[in-house]
Amino acid sequence: MRIFILLISLSLLGCQATPPANNTPDKSAISASVGLRQAWQGLTRDVIFPVEWQQDSHNFIYRKTVEGGYQFFTGSVSSADAALAFDHDNIATGLSAALGVTVSAMGLPLEHVRIDNDEQRILFNYGYEPWQCSLTTASCQQQDFGRYRPRGFGVVRDLRVNLDDMEKWAGNKEYVAKVEQYNLVIHNAAGEEIFRTSDGSVSQQYDIESVRWSPQNDALVVVRFVPGEARYVTRVEAAPDDQLFPKVVNQLYPKPGDRVDQDQPVLISLVNKTQHDVASEYIGNAYTLNHIYWHKSGNAFSFYFIERGHQAERIITVDKLTAKARVVIEEKADTFIYSWRDFYHDVGNQGEELIWLSERDGWAHLYRYDGRTGKVINQITSGEWPVREVLHVDEQNKQIYFAASGMNKGEDPYFVHYYRINFDGADLTALTPEPANHEVTFSADMAYFVDVYSRVDLPNIAELRRTSDGQLIRVLGKGNIDVLTAVGFKPPTPFVAKGRDGKSDIWGLIVKPTNFDPAKRYPVIENIYAGPHDSFVPKSFWPFGYHSGGDKVIGMQALANLGFIVVQIDGMGTANRSKAFHDVAWQNLGDSGFPDRIKWHQAAAAQFDWYDIADGVGIYGASAGGQSTLGALVFHPDFYTVGVAYAGCYDNRMDKISWNEQWMGYPVGEHYVASSAMEHAGNLQGELLIINGEQDSNVDPASTMQVVDKLVKAGKDFDLLVIPGGGHSVGRSTGPIDYVQRRQFSFFIEKLQRAKVPSWNRATH
Repeated sequence: MRIFILLISLSLLGCQATPPANNTPDKSAISASVGLRQAWQGLTRDVIFPVEWQQDSHNFIYRKTVEGGYQFFTGSVSSADAALAFDHDNIATGLSAALGVTVSAMGLPLEHVRIDNDEQRILFNYGYEPWQCSLTTASCQQQDFGRYRPRGFGVVRDLRVNLDDMEKWAGNKEYVAKVEQYNLVIHNAAGEEIFRTSDGSVSQQYDIESVRWSPQNDALVVVRFVPGEARYVTRVEAAPDDQLFPKVVNQLYPKPGDRVDQDQPVLISLVNKTQHDVASEYIGNAYTLNHIYWHKSGNAFSFYFIERGHQAERIITVDKLTAKARVVIEEKADTFIYSWRDFYHDVGNQGEELIWLSERDGWAHLYRYDGRTGKVINQITSGEWPVREVLHVDEQNKQIYFAASGMNKGEDPYFVHYYRINFDGADLTALTPEPANHEVTFSADMAYFVDVYSRVDLPNIAELRRTSDGQLIRVLGKGNIDVLTAVGFKPPTPFVAKGRDGKSDIWGLIVKPTNFDPAKRYPVIENIYAGPHDSFVPKSFWPFGYHSGGDKVIGMQALANLGFIVVQIDGMGTANRSKAFHDVAWQNLGDSGFPDRIKWHQAAAAQFDWYDIADGVGIYGASAGGQSTLGALVFHPDFYTVGVAYAGCYDNRMDKISWNEQWMGYPVGEHYVASSAMEHAGNLQGELLIINGEQDSNVDPASTMQVVDKLVKAGKDFDLLVIPGGGHSVGRSTGPIDYVQRRQFSFFIEKLQRAKVPSWNRATH
C-alpha cells in the first residue's frame, strides 16, 4: 500500500503549479490530472452515502467506500451487524452484458436500490431509468411500465403514441372507460355502452390517461384537451455505432412561446348520464393542469393549476353534484412562483384542511388553510430562512417533518438541517443539530432515521437515530480519509464576500493545487453554474464514485493541479436564500450573478497575494453554465478572458419550454433577446472553446451552431469540439471523458497560462 500511495503522490505532485514558460506541463502531468478521478477513487474508507430504507421495514441499504471503490451493504435497526446487500460480481456481469460496456463490481452505478426478496431481484435506477437484476443469475434489464403517452417537457402530448386501446376500469370493476375516435366511451362489465361523449375530434381530444373514477364509481373526471404545437427537433447522428450511414432522430421539443396543450376537466355522471365542463373561468391561459384527485368522501375533486408565465397558481375544488368550482388557494407573484418546488398536502384527503408552501413573506414557508373557506388558519413556519423540502406530514399527531437551511446563525446558510413542527407552528424541534450539511432518510413508519452529515472538510458521518426523541442508536460509519490525505488531498476552502448590494453574503469555494505554494501567484478559473433552480457550491464531503457534487470537486482539483486556482460561487439569482436574492434571475438569466461573482473575485484577490486576476479570469460551465460562460466573455470581457462552454442553452428562446419560461416568463419578449449570449456573441473579445454533443436531447444542439454562425459572421476566432453521438453530459459524466477534459485543460494552459501544450498526435514531444 505504501508503494501505491507513493506512486500516486509522485504523479500528482508532478503537476507543477504556475509552470514557467520553459517548463510547460507535459503529457504525464496532464494525464495525471485528467486521471485524478480514477486515481483517487477507492482511497476513502467508510464514507456512507446514500441510505435507502427498504419498503415497510426497519431494514436499509447503504453504499460505503471500501478499498478499491465502494459496495452496498444492508443494515437493520434491530442488529448492529452489516452484510453485503447482494453479489456484486453477479450484478456487474449482468449489467455489463445489458449495457454493452464494462461495469465494475466495485463501482456499481446503482441509485435508489431496493431488494425484492419475493421475486429474488434487485430494483434500482441507472441513468434516471428504472432497472432490475436477478439476484441469482447474471441478468439485468430495464423495467417495463407499459405503454404511456409522453408529454414534451410536461406540456405537449406526443400524439404519435396511440392509446386508443388503453382501458381505465372503475374501482368496482363494473365500468370501463376507453377513447374511440377522440371521444370517451364508457361500457359496463357486460360490454354494453352506457355513455359516449360527442364533442371529441382531432382538434379536441379526450385523454384516457387522465381518467379518475370517484370512490363510489358513479362519476369520473377526464381531461379534454386542445393539442398544442408539436415542435420537433431533428438531429442527425453522423457516425452511429451499428451502421455506416447516418441516422435521423426526431424529438418532441416544445420551446418558449409555443402553444401548449389546453386542458379542460370534464365531470361525467353515470347517475344522470351527463357531462359538464368545469372550472373554465379559473383555468384560462393555462400552462399545466394536473394532480387531479377525488376527496375521500367522493363528494368533490380537486386539481392544481399553473397559469402561463408562472405568476399565478390555484388549487380548485369541484362539487360532484352541482359541478360548481371554487378556488380554494390562489398564489400570485410579481416575478415568478417557483413551481418546481411547490408543496401541497390535503390533510385527510377531505379538502377541509390544506398545507401549502409559499414565498409570500419573502421566504419559503408553510401555511395551513381552511379548505372550506379558503382562509389561512395560521402560518406554520416563519423566519428569515427557507423551507427546503417537506418530507412527511403526520396527520395523526398534526406534525410536519421538513428540511430547512439558514436557521442557525453563524453557520453556512446553505447547510441543510431537519426539523419537526406542529401544524399550529408550535414546538419547532431540531433533529440534526451538528454544524454540517445533513441528508436524512426516514423509515416508512417514521420511527427511525439515518442522518448522514458532512462538510467539505468533514468526511461523512452516518448515524441511526430514533425519531421520537432523536436518541442515537448507533453510528453506522465515520468516513476515513487517511489514505487520501497521504496522497496530498486537502479540502476546498470556503470563502465569503459581499455581493452587489453590499449586504448579501456570497458563498463560494476555493480549490488550490495539491502542491500549493503561497509564495507563487496563480491564475484563477471559475467553474460556473448559475441556474436559478438550485444552489450549486458543494456543501458536503464528496464520496468518490458517481456522486455529482464529488465529480465537480474532483474536476476542479484536477484542473487546479495544473497550476490554477479553481473556484465555484453561488451568486444572486440562485435558489435557497430569500425570495429577493432569487428574484434577480427573473427575466434576466443573462445576469448569471456576475456582479456578485466579480466582487467575490476582487475580494479574494485583495485578501490573498496568490490569487492572480490581473490578466483576467478563466471560466467554464455546462448547460446553463455553458450559457453563462459565453455570457461572461461577451457581457464582461474586461474581467473574464478565457472560457470553455459545454452544451450551452445560449439563447433561452431555443431551449426547452419548462426551464426557460419558469425563469424568463411568458410571453417571449425583448428581455429574451437582452439575455441571449448568442445574440451578443459578436462582442467576443477573449478566447473561447465550445464543446457540444451531437445528440444532446436536453439542449437543442442548434443553439450551439447558432452561436458558431454569429461568431463566423463577426469574424471571430474560436475553437469548436463536437462529439459525434454525444449527449448532454458528454465529456463530463458520459462519453470520452478523458479526451474532452484533456482538451479543456490544455485550452486553459495555452490561453490563460500562455504556455505551449504538448502535441498528443506524436509519440514524443
